[in-house]
Amino acid sequence: MFSRLKSDLSIVFDRDPAARSYWEIITTYPGVHAILFHRLAHRLWKLKLYWFGRAISHIGRFFTGIEIHPGAVIGQRFFIDHGMGVVIGETAVIGDDCTLYHGVTLGGTSWKQGKRHPTLENKVVVGAGAKILGPITIGSSAKIGSNAVVISDIPANATAIGIPARVVDNEKKKTSSFSPYAVSKDEDDPMLKTLQELMEKVEDQKKQLDSLLKKKTKPLAKE
Repeated sequence: MFSRLKSDLSIVFDRDPAARSYWEIITTYPGVHAILFHRLAHRLWKLKLYWFGRAISHIGRFFTGIEIHPGAVIGQRFFIDHGMGVVIGETAVIGDDCTLYHGVTLGGTSWKQGKRHPTLENKVVVGAGAKILGPITIGSSAKIGSNAVVISDIPANATAIGIPARVVDNEKKKTSSFSPYAVSKDEDDPMLKTLQELMEKVEDQKKQLDSLLKKKTKPLAKE
């Protein structure tokens, strides 16, 4: 138990350059608090003390703004950066060394019993605001871009962006860097690309219209 607690705290130094001391992490990091609440709630859940597990989870949500169902299975060295608005469903499974940023949802798409939430394999990084929905699998070391909506499996080592999310091809990945906050200069935003194409078409049509108006208003030559 203490070794897991130490790993949950130590990983913060690796993933947040603002962390200065264990005391600061223990007292001021809501992501760490949420994990500690969840470890206890999950232990009670496995003992079939369901109400107590939900109660502990609810208290954790109240203090941190992070909602983790006590039934969710979370591996070691899990880190939630900032954390406000994170939601993790009951049947979600998260492997070791995963990172979630604020506003992430690991949600379900069905009201049926059974597996209905995502599985994140080891070393997955999910950017701010991303939604991963349904009983899908995100492969090891995959990266999900900010505000992406993922509704199908993502292979290992891939980077997925957009709505709905799609895997960025290998050539693009060589020149683009993943950004959990969507501030990369090379960010491949499909919405922005579509708007840019529409603006170019509007500009072309404007030029054609101006040309037609000039022809129409041009005085006729005298015979």
